[in-house]
Amino acid sequence: MLVRQQLRSPCSVRTVDPARLTDSPVFSELDADELARLAAFASEESYPTGAKLVREGDFSTELYVIEEGTADIVRDGHVLDTVGHGDVVGEIGVLERAKRVADVVATSPLLVIKITHWEIRRLSAETIAKLEAIVTARTRDR
Repeated sequence: MLVRQQLRSPCSVRTVDPARLTDSPVFSELDADELARLAAFASEESYPTGAKLVREGDFSTELYVIEEGTADIVRDGHVLDTVGHGDVVGEIGVLERAKRVADVVATSPLLVIKITHWEIRRLSAETIAKLEAIVTARTRDR
């Protein structure tokens, strides 16, 4: 358990300007009030190369918007995808309250915006439905 905490510990944490969330397609359709409410509880974190942001089989408690750097989506030792600026990881598990289906491993230093499931649940039912529709459409397009 100690090793896992060390891998997931960010180098820094700061609060987030709502305008930064609009770089992500998942959040770009939210209005200013929705973005402000979400950003008030979001945090900026950085991770070194090799850090695991999420681990396959874990409960989904947060999602990450990648601002800088890249990460691999890995299942059973196979790289399924590589993600970078503007991509969101962990959103499906958070919205569906499901366990993680893959690891997310930093392949370069990462700067991310982290939003926990508690922040998502504070949004209105209408906003959550909008996010779920966006995520569903993006998942279909992959």
